[in-house]
Amino acid sequence: MRAPLSWLREYAALPPEQEGRELAEAFVRAGLEVEGVEQAGADVTGPVVVGRVLTAEPEQHSNGKTINWCRVDVGDHHEPPSADRPASRGIVCGAHNFSAGDFVVVALPGAVLPGNFRIAARKTYGHVSDGMICSARELGLGDDHDGIIVLDEPDLVPGTDAAAVLHLRETVLDIDVTPDRGYAMSIRGLAREAAQATGVVFTDPVGRPVPASVSSGWPVRLESPACGLFVALTVAGIDPGRPSPRWLARRVQLAGMRPISLAVDITNYVMLETGQPLHAYDADQLDGAVVARQAEPGEELTTLDDVVRALDPGDLVIADGSGPIGLAGVMGGATSELSARTTTVVLEAASFDALTLARTSRRHRLASEASRRFERGVDPGAAYAAAHRAAALLVELAGGTLLPEETVAGRVPAMPATTFDVDLPGRVLGTGVSASQVRDLLGRVGAQVVVDGSTVTTTAPTWRPDLTDSYDYVEEIGRLVGFENIPAVVPRAPVGRGLTREQRARRAVTAAVAVAGYVEVLSFPFVAASDLDRMGVPADDRRRRLSRVLNPLAETTPYLRTSLLPGLFGAVTRNTSRGQDDLALFESGSVFFAPEPRLSAPRPPVEARPDATTLAAMDDALGDQPRHLAALLSGAWRRSGWAGPGERAVWSHAVALAELVAATVGLPLARRAAEQAPWHPGRCAALLLPGSDVVVGHAGELHPSVVEAFGLPARTCAVELDLDVLVAAAPAVGQVAPLSAWPVAKEDVALVVSRDVPAAAVEAALRAGAGDLLESVSLFDTYTGPQIGEGHVSLAFTLRYRAPDRTLTDADTAAARDSAVARAAADCGAVQRTE
Repeated sequence: MRAPLSWLREYAALPPEQEGRELAEAFVRAGLEVEGVEQAGADVTGPVVVGRVLTAEPEQHSNGKTINWCRVDVGDHHEPPSADRPASRGIVCGAHNFSAGDFVVVALPGAVLPGNFRIAARKTYGHVSDGMICSARELGLGDDHDGIIVLDEPDLVPGTDAAAVLHLRETVLDIDVTPDRGYAMSIRGLAREAAQATGVVFTDPVGRPVPASVSSGWPVRLESPACGLFVALTVAGIDPGRPSPRWLARRVQLAGMRPISLAVDITNYVMLETGQPLHAYDADQLDGAVVARQAEPGEELTTLDDVVRALDPGDLVIADGSGPIGLAGVMGGATSELSARTTTVVLEAASFDALTLARTSRRHRLASEASRRFERGVDPGAAYAAAHRAAALLVELAGGTLLPEETVAGRVPAMPATTFDVDLPGRVLGTGVSASQVRDLLGRVGAQVVVDGSTVTTTAPTWRPDLTDSYDYVEEIGRLVGFENIPAVVPRAPVGRGLTREQRARRAVTAAVAVAGYVEVLSFPFVAASDLDRMGVPADDRRRRLSRVLNPLAETTPYLRTSLLPGLFGAVTRNTSRGQDDLALFESGSVFFAPEPRLSAPRPPVEARPDATTLAAMDDALGDQPRHLAALLSGAWRRSGWAGPGERAVWSHAVALAELVAATVGLPLARRAAEQAPWHPGRCAALLLPGSDVVVGHAGELHPSVVEAFGLPARTCAVELDLDVLVAAAPAVGQVAPLSAWPVAKEDVALVVSRDVPAAAVEAALRAGAGDLLESVSLFDTYTGPQIGEGHVSLAFTLRYRAPDRTLTDADTAAARDSAVARAAADCGAVQRTE
């Protein structure tokens, strides 16, 4: 909301010395966000004066252009007169919308206009032009450049400063109004805030209460609960040719709107002043009664922007006998708009449901100054006064007559009352607030306050629909007291037990992965169904259980993610598009699996906290939300350099990361070959909890079709783990296992197995058979050759044994080794090599 300071002064008795920046600081202290303080017209400097055209002689030149050679009276700024020339200045002007005797705006040599355009005497078209006659665009007063400004104000004197006549210079405050403070989208609301913030008197421009139902004017019917009040006044006999007075057009422009015509400018002016959007209909184009109703299926409306819009039954429309004539509170229709022939105007000032209008505005992708105000909440109590204010301006400025018959349909809704303890503000704010202060501060807001012993009952004013809860009033009191006046007290931290086991585990994992050289990224948790198609995820896969967001950030990604990989794919493509090809990225976050069968989530009211049952039902409707960890690798794992050759990132690095994550929480991982989208079927490992068939994730190289579909570098590798399953199966994180002081005993075994048997399966069998003394198993060699036999491979493992209470004997380690080999023979068909 842009607010000219002079306009605010009309309703807030600010002292003359009050500057815009001082008021901006007061607004900020009161909780309003001031984007900036603009000095409109400050880019026009030097002599810009009122001039009277003495002569205007048209001259045709060889280039086909006709100019006017003018003599202009500029008062004391004349060049010296001569015998054949009166005291005036000669100026060349290319416009033709003026004649001798007209008053104009003249920029004299030495003046600087917007865009650092410096005025100087110069020779052109055979004359020395000693200044410039200005258009509105040249002075930054609008986009009109068809002709120069012709002044019609009374008592103009040549040579006087034109800035005051044009209302050129003004201090304008640009305020970012939050959605809960719709009243601040008006001069009325901001003037009230200015008066409260500076302690001066406020004069309310809305002085007429809405009367009881009246039906003597233009007939109106309310057929939708989304329209609670409709005021209709008729002004006849207006002169459609009268221009908007300069002061009105300038204020509308400074407030951020474009002047259009007198009647339209008046409705916009009153909306900016009171916050009540108005609409003016050409009475001669209306067909019978005006009706506020829901749109019917199949109806269309051509709005004022000449767009034909298909209406939805959820749209609230204003209609007459011909059908819809406007989208209520958003934009009027073309059939009843004001024109150059309009002489009778029907003014509409109504109160519409904020949510209905917000949905209509978004449905049609159509935002207007009116809709922005209705979405935030418009004071229904201002409708009648605003309509009469606009009618009075039409009478005064357009020569119209306000007909005595008027219509008031509906009523102003009763505002809710709220009761709270008188000491609640002091307890919440942490400072003393007496009962008299509560009464005084809330009274300044406009609330009705009754203090009864230890309780306070307040009723919000009609312009503050945001005051619905006791804590809303506490916040308002704190704002008026001044948050800067409330002493800062650091609360004493309660004694706690620190992080939970799960939190410690997740933090340890994140730190370990970062130390390993991976960079953490955060992506939006939204995906498209086509992402899963490109990943090759089967129709019966759990990852197809998508939950759709009702109001997504983008319609292209309306679902909650069931995998972290699509977000990482996007991060990789953004980096590679900028020349960063060697990447090791990871992300840790929740994924969301919709429940089977699908459940409908309850939608509790916002007035109070939902109970435990409702919260549980909402959680059940969303489904499982496990926390995953995923990583992507592409390009070089280690670049070539003076220290040696580089190393490409391959599938084994992805598997190693999974093992690092598991080791961080105190678990080993078993592996087996697997086929799982989006990985390459021959280069994918399923990762299992030790001694079980529970799969906690997959790692390997991505399928070439997936790499191509997402635009990833060739041979990109990935890993994704269910971090919650890993943490749940892990021993207590943060507890250090006791170190044995007894020596380790090593045993190496070489086992011959079929090439079809995964090394991970042999390792798992060795672990299962080695017993409690086993400390670790590691594969250190593989061999194929004629000594082994066709279709077989030799796998060499190192087994490390250690006892917590003694030195192991050769018999102890031999027995443990033989038990492990026997288990490998039973499970995998392994044969121990002896040579």
